Amino acid sequence: MNLLTKRSETTRLEAAIHASESEYALEAKNLSISYGDFKAVKNLNMGFERKKVTALIGPSGCGKSTALRAFNRMNELIGGVHTEGEVLFHGVNIYDPDVDAVQVRRWIGMVFQKPNPFSKSIYENIAWGARINGYRGDFDELVENSLKQVALWDEVKDKLKDSAYALSGGQQQRLCIARAVALKPEILLMDEPTSALDPISTAKIESLLDELKKRYTIIIVTHNMQQAGRVSDKTGFLLLGDLVEYTETKTLFLNPIDERTENYISGRFG
Repeated sequence: MNLLTKRSETTRLEAAIHASESEYALEAKNLSISYGDFKAVKNLNMGFERKKVTALIGPSGCGKSTALRAFNRMNELIGGVHTEGEVLFHGVNIYDPDVDAVQVRRWIGMVFQKPNPFSKSIYENIAWGARINGYRGDFDELVENSLKQVALWDEVKDKLKDSAYALSGGQQQRLCIARAVALKPEILLMDEPTSALDPISTAKIESLLDELKKRYTIIIVTHNMQQAGRVSDKTGFLLLGDLVEYTETKTLFLNPIDERTENYISGRFG
């Protein structure tokens, strides 16, 4: 795809953001995902409200992470994955043949389970992604603002030229979040972002989410039901590839409709 086409695609996605009147930033419609003959996600239908935190919970192997990766076409980087249905980003189906996956990931960023900083300086971890995406503004300002958004600036402002690997695990994860927000996405996907962290680092990440949702729509996969209860506005419970229940977080935990949901959150399985 040439540069002109990429610019056109960016314009299309940007226009969708401004033109959309839907309450949802992202919608999955009849989304099914298979690994060979195994169907990991079955006919998923759910909408993600703008500037809210939505948690996806369920036992291992229920399709949470597979669904999350489908929301910005990351599954395409895994061989043998087949996707059916639609994922609408402000009304644009990101799986349309003329939609560039790279541009989708610019607007829908992802933070992974384990911190994965680049083998570059702290500064370049923020600036590099913005640079290759055509940013032409003040990089010093971009780096500072991005690090401030994740409450990391005061901890690293005097060592921006140091390797990102010199940071602690929790700091590395916040750096990865800063790297994602530097691109000014609309949506942040987080795949168990605190599972590899200590309790203090976990608490710092969780406290960030309440601030970050003022700017971004956030979808988080977590095995930790207490975490889902603390950080999310809505929660979806998946089981064996099916969306069993999806509602306000307090409602799901205090008054679940489906017996399977009650059994899971009460610890009877999972």
